[in-house]
Amino acid sequence: MSALVLRTVDADGTRAAATAIAEVLRAGDLLILDGPLGAGKTTFTQGLGAGLGVRGPVASPTFVIERVHPSLIGGPALVHVDAYRLGGGGDIDDLDLEADLDQAVTVVEWGRDRVEHLVDSFLLLELERPDQVEDPEDPDEPRTLRLSPNGPRWDERAIEQLVLALASLHGTATTIEENC
Repeated sequence: MSALVLRTVDADGTRAAATAIAEVLRAGDLLILDGPLGAGKTTFTQGLGAGLGVRGPVASPTFVIERVHPSLIGGPALVHVDAYRLGGGGDIDDLDLEADLDQAVTVVEWGRDRVEHLVDSFLLLELERPDQVEDPEDPDEPRTLRLSPNGPRWDERAIEQLVLALASLHGTATTIEENC
């Protein structure tokens, strides 16, 4: 399987998908979020934080670059990074993300082609919004989320768990497809 594709009708659906994905995540997991401005990267991370039971609120770390949200339920912390304003790999390395990777679930917005070298496994999440929307400021627009598991952490069993967690969304504002 190369990717799982989810379609959500609004921001709540995107958060619900992230909450479901949080069920299968564990300390050491890296999620790389990619997509244009307004695609729902922070909205997704808010749902992930809720699913992980971390201290919030989860907000965009654009100006602080990195926020750490400790767990309130004894699970892994959520490290939320926004790489939008960072330059090359040197800037990422200066953040010393490796120090937190083993103990936390790390989400890097705008991380594609910037952080893959830090780990041997990651989950790439590409978010898309329609080209034409009624109100560009309205977060309640449909989104497409494409999840691409990479590396040995995302073996057949882990992908199966991910699919089962996402299957719980049927009947909500989300539809799921498997692209092989």
